Amino acid sequence: METAMARAPIALTFLGTGTSVGIPVVGCRCGVCTSADPRDKRLRASVLVELPSARVLVDAGPDLRTQCLRAGIADLDAALITHPHADHVCGFDDLRRFSIGADEVLPVYAPASCLAVLRRMYPYAFDGENRYPGYLKPEPRPVAGAFELGGARVCALPVDHGKVECVGYHFDAGPGSRVAYIPDCKRVSPAAMETLAGVDLLVIDALREAPHPTHQSFGEALDVARACGARRTWFTHIAHEVAHAAASRSLPGGVRIAHDGLKLLLP
Repeated sequence: METAMARAPIALTFLGTGTSVGIPVVGCRCGVCTSADPRDKRLRASVLVELPSARVLVDAGPDLRTQCLRAGIADLDAALITHPHADHVCGFDDLRRFSIGADEVLPVYAPASCLAVLRRMYPYAFDGENRYPGYLKPEPRPVAGAFELGGARVCALPVDHGKVECVGYHFDAGPGSRVAYIPDCKRVSPAAMETLAGVDLLVIDALREAPHPTHQSFGEALDVARACGARRTWFTHIAHEVAHAAASRSLPGGVRIAHDGLKLLLP
């Protein structure tokens, strides 16, 4: 755990740092999938972000229930979704535990196109007819730029991730507390790079050493980190080609590989 002060404006907990299939991969007997290092056990990518006055989840993949139990998450103020791929939204119904009361809703921030997919996947949650205690009651909030949440300025960061509209999120709680979370991307847009300039903590997609058509390699992620002048960088959305201990030794100063359960505090 990295701590700079007892009460930080922003705390970030990695609930999952794995790729879409998770690690270990079903049926795989490679060295990483059979590794005894707990840092090589990776649930699907998600983070809990604790802002000055709100606790928010970024992405709700199929491991969400396990992640909440493991991290002791009992309450949330909002959920932010980056894009509608299965590994980021197939635990969406588990958010029902955060809108228990009959009149209690959970704000869900996402691009309009992503909210449209969620409406098709979970029509019962959005149709207004299931307003009962314990049911999922999302309050859709389309994002297209910056908004205020929990004492921080949050900005959606457009990124290229295959054929689906995808964003990362930038959280600004003041000097020394600027955090960007970009779990899935191949290229970061020029507009997003402007927002990222001098970011204090960059968490970014770095699938593996070898190139991939829709995800960044280690080298590509390092290029983004250098170009935006990130003070610290953590790689996430890691594939089973990457052994945590060995790969960590090859990274430059200020760049590290995240692992499930890691908590970072800023400033």
